Amino acid sequence: MVSPFAAAEEAAVLSRLSRLDRFLPAWILLAMAAGLALGRLVPDLNDALDAVSVGSVSLPIALGLLVMMYPVLAKVRYSKVTEVAADRTMLLTSLVLNWVIGPALMFTLAWTLLPDLPEYRTGLIIIGLARCIAMVLIWNDLACGDREAAVVLVALNSIFQIVAYSLLGYLYLHLLPGWLGLETDTLDVSLWEIARIVAIFLGVPLVAGWLTRVWGERARGVEWYETRFVPRIAPWALYGLLFTVVVLFALQGETITAHPLDVARIALPLLVYFGLMWTVSFALGVRLGIGYPRNATLAFTAASNNFELAIAVAIGVYGVSSGQALAGVVGPLIEVPALVGLVYVALWARGKFYPSS
Repeated sequence: MVSPFAAAEEAAVLSRLSRLDRFLPAWILLAMAAGLALGRLVPDLNDALDAVSVGSVSLPIALGLLVMMYPVLAKVRYSKVTEVAADRTMLLTSLVLNWVIGPALMFTLAWTLLPDLPEYRTGLIIIGLARCIAMVLIWNDLACGDREAAVVLVALNSIFQIVAYSLLGYLYLHLLPGWLGLETDTLDVSLWEIARIVAIFLGVPLVAGWLTRVWGERARGVEWYETRFVPRIAPWALYGLLFTVVVLFALQGETITAHPLDVARIALPLLVYFGLMWTVSFALGVRLGIGYPRNATLAFTAASNNFELAIAVAIGVYGVSSGQALAGVVGPLIEVPALVGLVYVALWARGKFYPSS
């Protein structure tokens, strides 16, 4: 049972959120519905939106992601990043969660829940190997996580992603299934393709956010930047998120409505994955004595995935109409509402496990 103090703390945290933040689940649902409606009512919209791509990701989605990430990265106090990078406990824990537990859990869920659907199973494993670099910054910010820690962990994931993604793909799709007597697959993706996606979806907004803070503080001072500029740009992160959701659902509206059972089969292991990864990560952080802001960051970076990379790899290797590509697209469609729900779980857990924070 939740104590009155914890409930009051949770209510106090939620009351400090803006109206846009507090009702985000409702806006997400409306954005999903709007996207599905657009995709069904405008037959040529899919081709128009997908006509131009950035690294196999639709240009409108790419723009939405960049708009979404820039305000969050402009809020980061980059002078504190070095201090966060010295937290070896958090860094080591994050590496284990992201690159050992996460891929192994997705591999297990994919084979357990989709043993008869090899294309979808491979698509899920590809998602599990693509660790977070983008949307996690939004979830972390909404949950009052440590922004500086999020930047450090996302940067760390990016480096490991470039180096390890192809190797882990070989391990989980070919080597390990072979050892276990299961059906094997291959994953042919270049380091350049991975590096390009990381550079676009993390490098561009990261550099823009850093330059904005440097120039803003030098020109107008820290107080003006924190109290005047940041509040003005903050809502654009959620505007970018909602726009991205509309476009995602518009692009895949016909597929989702035409194959509802397939989408449901793919969604089940994803929901289990997001819930388990977040819960295990947060509980481990509490056990290790990591404070709430950094523990929230640890949990969200472990539970989130880089769907831009997963979609690009699935389309590039298996084709746009493949089951692997469908699984890659369903990934963010499930991740968005799941992680929004976990934001509220995090705010509740803050009051329960960190009553003095």
